[in-house]
Amino acid sequence: QVQLVESGGGLVQAGGSLRLSCAASGRSFSINFTGWYRQSPGKQRELVASITSTNFTHYTDSVKGRFTISRDNAKNTVYLQMNSLKPEDTAVYYCNIITTFGLSTWGQGTQVTVSS
Repeated sequence: QVQLVESGGGLVQAGGSLRLSCAASGRSFSINFTGWYRQSPGKQRELVASITSTNFTHYTDSVKGRFTISRDNAKNTVYLQMNSLKPEDTAVYYCNIITTFGLSTWGQGTQVTVSS
């Protein structure tokens, strides 16, 4: 079983930055895919950014050029650097990993609030 701990959310003014972290722990696992999702009230959860084991990255159009996803394999941690934040980025951000065995695990979510 894999456990995820997210951190780094908070309140920031528009134009500011935050870095989210998603640390994975457990026994004998390898991460194949990691995605950062977000969900705001009344909206569906959307995939914001993702990174594969071969470091292929994908971003939703609304965050391209502002967000960067990266991974530290030694620490089993994936980061989401968020710059030039906008009020519309306000949401609960969730980390999801899929191991090479196909096991999917979600983090508990971290609130990001961007004030105008």
